[in-house]
Amino acid sequence: MKTICKGISNHSQKGEVLDMHFSSIKFNGKEIENNLFKLNNDNQKLFEISFNEDTLNDPIKDIRDAYLKLHLLSHKFVLPNTINLEGLFTILPNIVWTNQGPIALEEIDARLNESKFHGNNLYIRSIDKFPCITDYVIPKKVRIADSSRVRLGAYLGEGTTIMHEGFVNFNAGTLGKAMIEGRISSGVVVGNNSDLGGGSSTMGTLSGGNDVKISIGENCLLGANSGIGISLGDNCTVEAGLYITAGTKVTINENNNTKLVKASNLSGLSNLLFYRDSTNGMVVAKDNIKVSELNEALHKND
Repeated sequence: MKTICKGISNHSQKGEVLDMHFSSIKFNGKEIENNLFKLNNDNQKLFEISFNEDTLNDPIKDIRDAYLKLHLLSHKFVLPNTINLEGLFTILPNIVWTNQGPIALEEIDARLNESKFHGNNLYIRSIDKFPCITDYVIPKKVRIADSSRVRLGAYLGEGTTIMHEGFVNFNAGTLGKAMIEGRISSGVVVGNNSDLGGGSSTMGTLSGGNDVKISIGENCLLGANSGIGISLGDNCTVEAGLYITAGTKVTINENNNTKLVKASNLSGLSNLLFYRDSTNGMVVAKDNIKVSELNEALHKND
């Protein structure tokens, strides 16, 4: 099945593509439709492309592929971890992101100097391969306190609230209402009604050799400054300040006998409370009798 897309691309003075904004996408019965306007900038071009949905399983070979897949994720046409993003970092160039649009690294010194003599109106927001989501996609019924901390390619469920210290990488996000004051790393998906406390962290797959994608189920709570390198099922809580890696030794009670297991053996299980016993320093997992609940007033986001 062919899918048609239209939009605008920005180019360097050498003609290299810096980014692509997809104004119109028709995909798998869903549609995003915005007007295209006449251009008055020689460094911008309108485009119309078509692609076969089967190509979403192919590695990324150019900037068109990269920005198309990032747009599909942020428009919620596809779920995280369901399309092939191999080659993304290799293909995307490092860009200077400014209030006047993307600028090539080799051109920024001259542009910044020119700005100083003509109103000082050029503001550099970041130097990165990825732009922020809100320069391309405005998620519906979502609150983002600092949009520079949410990359294009993030998938945000309705009712999600991302506070100032929250961060959401590409190919990651939330499937429903969620309070995000911690870090959702690439490849990590958070279930409905879950809460990532301030400074909490989830282990992703971009660095450190980790190739295991983890997830957080529904009604979960990561306490402030906690972290996980294993998946959580539904109704799980991790105590504030506790970081659980796959190799963490955890004490459990099985048939009235105390047993020591690796945390990886508990990955994905539901109804668990993880905490550190303050008397002996051991990490313990036991039945979680309290279900995390979000404040409804904080997640309407209409």
